[in-house]
Amino acid sequence: MGADDLAIAQRFQQALEGAVQSGDLEEVYPLLARDVEWITPQRRLNGIDEVRDQLTWISPADQFTIEFTGEAWVDHGDGRLVGRAHEIYRLKDTGETAYERRRQVELTIHDGKIGRYELRNVG
Repeated sequence: MGADDLAIAQRFQQALEGAVQSGDLEEVYPLLARDVEWITPQRRLNGIDEVRDQLTWISPADQFTIEFTGEAWVDHGDGRLVGRAHEIYRLKDTGETAYERRRQVELTIHDGKIGRYELRNVG
């Protein structure tokens, strides 16, 4: 795995986790290519403009706090990196666990930017 791609993936992961906590995606946008594909089980966005305009569902921060744990990124070649995350959603008012999710994230990096982000539920 190229050290540059790994550094970009880690920076993106930190920015995205912060955005999920705060609802503010401003740290994420500079890491995305203009023609980024943003794919989730529910939606597919094409291009930075669609991501800016339509990625409004990213943060449930008004009701929950979210804890993240993850595994190291795995190199699949040609700028493709895959990582797994475990998310724990806790009710803000009580701290009680509301639900948990296991996710897989696949990134494609080209020219120092995230060209493709795909999120899958894995359990």
